[in-house]
Amino acid sequence: MRKKFAILWLVLTLALTISAEKREIHILSVNDMHAQIGVFPQLAALIDSLRTADPSLLIFSAGDNRTGNPLNDKYEIPGYPMVALMNQVGFNGSTLGNHEFDTHSLKRLIGLSNFRYICANVYSTDSAGIRTVPYQVFDVEGLKVGVIGVIQLGAHGTPSTHPDNLKGIWFTPAMTEISKYEWLSKQCDVTILLSHLGYPDDVEMAKIFPWLDLIIGGHTHTQLKGDEVVNGVLITQNKNKFGRITYTTITLEDGKILDRKAEYIDIKKYPKKNELVEAMVDHFGDDPKFKRVLATAETPFEAREELGCLMCDAFMSETGSEIAIENPGGVRLDSHPAGDITVRDVLEMDPFDNHAVILELTGDEILRMLVTYCNNVLLSFPYVAGMRCELELDKVNPSKFKSVHLLTPDGKKFDMKRKYRVVTNNYVTATSKIPEGSAQTLNVQTTDLIMQYLEKQKWVDYQGVRRLEYINK
Repeated sequence: MRKKFAILWLVLTLALTISAEKREIHILSVNDMHAQIGVFPQLAALIDSLRTADPSLLIFSAGDNRTGNPLNDKYEIPGYPMVALMNQVGFNGSTLGNHEFDTHSLKRLIGLSNFRYICANVYSTDSAGIRTVPYQVFDVEGLKVGVIGVIQLGAHGTPSTHPDNLKGIWFTPAMTEISKYEWLSKQCDVTILLSHLGYPDDVEMAKIFPWLDLIIGGHTHTQLKGDEVVNGVLITQNKNKFGRITYTTITLEDGKILDRKAEYIDIKKYPKKNELVEAMVDHFGDDPKFKRVLATAETPFEAREELGCLMCDAFMSETGSEIAIENPGGVRLDSHPAGDITVRDVLEMDPFDNHAVILELTGDEILRMLVTYCNNVLLSFPYVAGMRCELELDKVNPSKFKSVHLLTPDGKKFDMKRKYRVVTNNYVTATSKIPEGSAQTLNVQTTDLIMQYLEKQKWVDYQGVRRLEYINK
C-alpha cells in the first residue's frame, strides 16, 4: 500500500511540475518602416538567429510599411519590394498604417502578401477590396496569442492620407472596435493590440482596456525605453525608418503571465546580413534614374522647415505664383547633408505623388486656409514662401497658438484684402477650407516642380532659413 501511495505521490508531483512549467513567447515587432528596404539584410540575419533559438518567434508590423523610398514606392507595383521582403523574412501579420493608403495598389499588395493584415476598424466595398481581418489567433506551441489591429483616424474620421485614396473605404473609431473583443482575452493566453494609433492614444487604450497584455504601437514614431507599463499593459514603439526594433519576451506559468520585457535593438548596427535578402535588395535598387544629380547643397539641411522652404520656393518659382504653401507632413526628410541632391532625394522628400494646385485668394482667405489646415496644432502649421507668419503661442498649451499674423517677406504688413496667386498641393486643398471652385489643379506633380527648380539653381543654401516665427507674450 505504501508503495502505491509513493508512486501516486510521484505522479502527482510530476504533473504539478509540468503544469507549472514556465513558458516564453517571443515577439519581434517593427513600426513605421517607411520602405527602408536597405535594412532588411540585417533584419533577416537577426530573425535567422532568433528563429534558431525559438522557431515559434512571432513577427509583427504596426503599420506604415511603405512611403519614403522611391525604390519601393515607384516600383512597377508600388509597394511590392516591401511586401516581397516581408514575405521572405516571414512576417506573421501587420496592421494598416495611414500610409498604406497613399497609392491605389493596396488591394494588389494584400493579395501578394503571405501574412494577414489585421485591422478591426476598416471596412471596404467589394470593388475597393481591402481584405483585412479584425483579429487573428496564433498558436505558439499550444499557447494562444490573440492579436487585434487598429488604425488612427484624424479630425475627418479617416486616416491621414489624401481623401481620394479612400474611395469605397470607411472607418470606425478604434475604441468602439476594441471593446468588441474582450472575449478574446478569455480564450487566449496573451492578448495583443497591434496599434497604429500613436503613443498618447495607446496610453488611453491601456487605461480603458486592462485586459490587454501588450500594445505594439506605431504612428507617432515615439522611441520608448522598454518599461512603459500603463494600467498593467506593456506598451512598445520605436522611431520610424528602423530607428530601432523591439524584441518582447512574455513569460507565463500555469496559464498566467509572470513577466513582460521589451528590449530595443539597433538593427542598423547588426553585424550580419542574410545574403539572399541582400541580393533581393540589390535587385530592387538597381535603377540608375534615381541616382541623377539635380543640384548641390552648399550647406546641410538641418531642419524640416529648411526643406519645406526649398519646396515652397520651387513651387512658387516654377508656377509664377506669389505665395506657396506646403504642409509639414508632406516633407518626409528630417535633414539632408551638404553635397549632391539626387532624384531619389526629391522623391524621398516628397513621396506622395501630389499635384500642384493654383488658387486666387485674398490675404484673409490665405490665413483661413492655413489655420483650418493645421486645426490649431503648432506642429501642423504649413511652411510658406512669399510671406512670413508670426504665431503667438498659447501660454497654457504651447503646442497650440492663439493667433497668426501674416507679413511680407521683409516683415511689413500683409495686405489682407488683396488677391494673391497661391500655389500648394492637392492634399492641402482637400483638407482645408478654401472658397468653392477656387482651386485649379495643374497637370504637374510637385516633385517635378522641385526637380526643375533644383536643376536651374545648381547650388542651394537653406541653412537657417525660417519663415515661421513663434512669439511668447
